[in-house]
Amino acid sequence: MDYPKDQAPGAPIRAGIPEHGRIPKYYAAKVRIGELLAELGEGETLPTERELALRFEVSRETLRQALRDLLLEGRIRRLGRGTVVAGPKLEQPLALASYTEGVRKQGRRPGRHLIGLDRFPCNAALAADLGLPAGEPVWHLERALLADDERVGLESTYVAVERAPRLDTDFEPDSSFYAYLHDRLGIGFGDADERLETVLATPREALLIGTPGALPMLLIHRISRDVAGAPLERVRTLFRGDRFSFTTRLGGSA
Repeated sequence: MDYPKDQAPGAPIRAGIPEHGRIPKYYAAKVRIGELLAELGEGETLPTERELALRFEVSRETLRQALRDLLLEGRIRRLGRGTVVAGPKLEQPLALASYTEGVRKQGRRPGRHLIGLDRFPCNAALAADLGLPAGEPVWHLERALLADDERVGLESTYVAVERAPRLDTDFEPDSSFYAYLHDRLGIGFGDADERLETVLATPREALLIGTPGALPMLLIHRISRDVAGAPLERVRTLFRGDRFSFTTRLGGSA
């Protein structure tokens, strides 16, 4: 079988084929299913596992391994009892811009679903991040992130109560927190420290986002500061690894 050497951005080198040319059966099936996905187009339903196994002359278990890979890569998704071709991943900039802005730029409808809004005394670690004395009251705002009503992430925001004293009454939970701080409270964002890593969701997080527990997640830790350089918020955001990619622009050295 002749395998194309895909030179598209982000494609595996030599389409992932080892130099010795021996290709695992599941990977050969994955390549052929990938070609089928391109023919079908976004949103179209795949044939059943039985039909695909017969079509590509592989066992059901080999086929399932290929489908698991495609699912983790975000190229297919489950819909009810079937499997459909997934659309392109959402691109989120690594910048001081809100989730709302990033999703809207791609023609998708952003949204958020409130999980909880709690007020409690901060511990020493959180106090250090927010520049507060230990025990000072803070808000914890937890929301599921949506794109066209599909749950794609989970966001936890910590902010001092003194910064947003009426957060529980003045803030619309499905709106942008950044816009609320800027437009309602007159607080501008200066800069932030951000760290990105891959993790697996906890059982609770997987349930809230609506994903299998084994699905890789992209986790962003952020501590933001206002224009005066004072700590403003600490944010922990989980993004579905099969639905998101991140972009940034790098400058040259002076």
